[in-house]
Amino acid sequence: MVNYPTRKKQNNNTSNQTANRGMSLEEDVNQSNAYYLVHKIANIHKKPTPVQVVSVQYPSRNKAKIVEAYYKKPSTTDYNGVYKGYAIDFEAKETNHETSFALKNIHDHQLQHLEDVSHHGAIAFLIIRFTRYNETYLLYFNQLKEFMTKYTRKSIPRTYLQKHAINLPYTFVPPIDYLKALDITNTKE
Repeated sequence: MVNYPTRKKQNNNTSNQTANRGMSLEEDVNQSNAYYLVHKIANIHKKPTPVQVVSVQYPSRNKAKIVEAYYKKPSTTDYNGVYKGYAIDFEAKETNHETSFALKNIHDHQLQHLEDVSHHGAIAFLIIRFTRYNETYLLYFNQLKEFMTKYTRKSIPRTYLQKHAINLPYTFVPPIDYLKALDITNTKE
């Protein structure tokens, strides 16, 4: 920690760690998508979550504060777009667990959406990051479906992902080159 002359206080508050969970993976994916877009490799974007604003306060003339809002409907997945003529749809998830990724982090409506887009020919997958190990994996939706059918577990073991998923090493530009992983498998799972 650098001690600045203005003596900025270090924020040691760890109570909101869960509020920012998933942001570093999201930032990496967003930077990768920006790289893909600028270099005309793919057009993939984060989908906005539909929100209905109910109440707004105006403390001053040029400032508005949303006081109450609700989700209009459950969101589908985080990202969608087009790559080499194929629709792409995926969810990005992070976990602090050491040994597994809890399946409760993927909601039923998200699984149904991935099933639907996969049925229509889209490349559907999850990007899962284990933050403690800084390990990121790409798991095709069909692999996830097969796992959920074969096992009655409530989580996917890290060892299973190490064996069956595609490891996405961190690179400088783009941070997560998940499209390279899609090219390597050269198949729509």
